Amino acid sequence: MMDAGKRVLVMVAPTGAHLSKEDVPGLPVTPEELAAEARACRQAGAAALHLHVRDHEGRHTLDFMRYGEAINAIREEVGEDMVIQITTESAGRFSPKEQMWTALALTPESVSLALRELLPEDASDELQAEVGDFFVELGEMHAGPQLICYTPEDVARAARLVEDGTIGWARPFLLFVLGRRGGADATPQMLEDYLKAFEPLRERASWMACAFGPRQLEVLEEAAMRGGHVRVGFENGAELAPGEMAESNAALVGALVECLRGRGLEPMDPAQARAFFQTITG
Repeated sequence: MMDAGKRVLVMVAPTGAHLSKEDVPGLPVTPEELAAEARACRQAGAAALHLHVRDHEGRHTLDFMRYGEAINAIREEVGEDMVIQITTESAGRFSPKEQMWTALALTPESVSLALRELLPEDASDELQAEVGDFFVELGEMHAGPQLICYTPEDVARAARLVEDGTIGWARPFLLFVLGRRGGADATPQMLEDYLKAFEPLRERASWMACAFGPRQLEVLEEAAMRGGHVRVGFENGAELAPGEMAESNAALVGALVECLRGRGLEPMDPAQARAFFQTITG
């Protein structure tokens, strides 16, 4: 269980790779919209932002220039008062080499990496070696990497990669993805299998949860009480509770922070969040 008074990293995921304004009218997509949402979410208590960008047709992209425009706009709005985490998610469009290039070219303060996309189970020896070198480079860059784990099996695989030295960071940071878009909604009970798989890493790694579906806030409150950090936002769900839509990402952040404080937990401020990310690679 999380100790009362211990700081919890609250990250907001405002956009994602798949939604459109037809799905969620308040979805921030342009650099200007992302910057305004970042400011509102910081004021509501989020210390980090998980950033997706879109191309001119509104599709998920890893385009270097699009990322630069969005990051610059956010920095102009909030300065250094928020950690920006870029994603390398492929969304079925980008290869492992393109994902790695994006991360290295942008030199981010944090980057999220989907383990099964970057290093598939059937990866060639060449790709395994390349990804191993990439993990070393991220460590040398102090890029605050976070491994996305879509299933407990992904968590168990991450543990094996830490054990065999493929992932050599000082304190690996995993994201547990609970539920699925268009599939099963997240429930608090889903945490159990992830935590069992995480047990070999319990003393040497940290974890965060995100939760698809209308019970997003309930699941994240439970995750925080179980010792995890939390990621909230339109990427995973737009409901404050089943049937109650949030007007903005900031409304979701504010509601989550209120829940955490009601349980004796306090969100990290930006300086604490930045220091946390620096511990990942040591």
